[in-house]
Amino acid sequence: MKKTLTAIAMVAIGAGGVHAAEIGYDTLIAHRGESIDAPENTLPAYKMAVERGFGFECDVYLSKDGRVFTFHDRNLKRTTDGANTNRCADVTWDEISRLDVGGWGKWKGSKYVGTRPALLEEVLALARDGRRIYVEVKPGPEIVPYIKKMFDAQKNATPKNVLFISFEKATCKALKEQMPEYKVYWLTSSRQSKTEGHPPVTAKDVIAAMRETKADGVDIHYAPDIVTAEMIAEVRKAGYEFHVWTVDKLEDTEEAFRRGAQTVTTNCAEAQLKAAKAKNQAK
Repeated sequence: MKKTLTAIAMVAIGAGGVHAAEIGYDTLIAHRGESIDAPENTLPAYKMAVERGFGFECDVYLSKDGRVFTFHDRNLKRTTDGANTNRCADVTWDEISRLDVGGWGKWKGSKYVGTRPALLEEVLALARDGRRIYVEVKPGPEIVPYIKKMFDAQKNATPKNVLFISFEKATCKALKEQMPEYKVYWLTSSRQSKTEGHPPVTAKDVIAAMRETKADGVDIHYAPDIVTAEMIAEVRKAGYEFHVWTVDKLEDTEEAFRRGAQTVTTNCAEAQLKAAKAKNQAK
């Protein structure tokens, strides 16, 4: 097990007495795998995160024939380079398994050409205690029985190394009802985009969502003017966890931790850790 790198001093935050986390292998979550160095949401990207010592985030959908697979967008167009434009929910796993998600964009002509989407059970084979896989559940609660059945059929993924995140409150609630032993975080933007004027999400909003869904915490987009130390302290004082996404600049990651965030999801986990180490050594 690699040791956590101390890059940020432990400091008290606000009246809640929250302490800053440390930049390390267990607090940086590789977004869609190590997506800066391998195609997003593919086994190579996930394996790279694990080999480098990090936990990672993946996105899952339910195929037309009931298979849970990793993909980010609602339709298949972007990362198949237009080879299939159907919605994820409207195609079978047989159709999905024939798609190349390793040769689009900057990956054209790379060693990843020919990589297919991954089944969630393949991803869970990478689970390791000491770091976590964040499974982002994209659909509504209809997917939860399929996820539960798949989890029940394997032994590698456990509440110690896997948790769930979702923007859908109904999905968060269903996950807590059907798989209560696993942690669930409600995902949210830092602004209420469906409301006129796009007002910022507040600590009160987060706490209300926690009580409604029974979620264990929040995973919020990090906007420094909204996600303040006071906001984080209020949520954590209420007994809920606080995590942020997606942060790619070291100074922003450091500030998020100083304010009380417990993990930071990033597209460049290894690069940030190396930068933090170099900065720490320079001091």
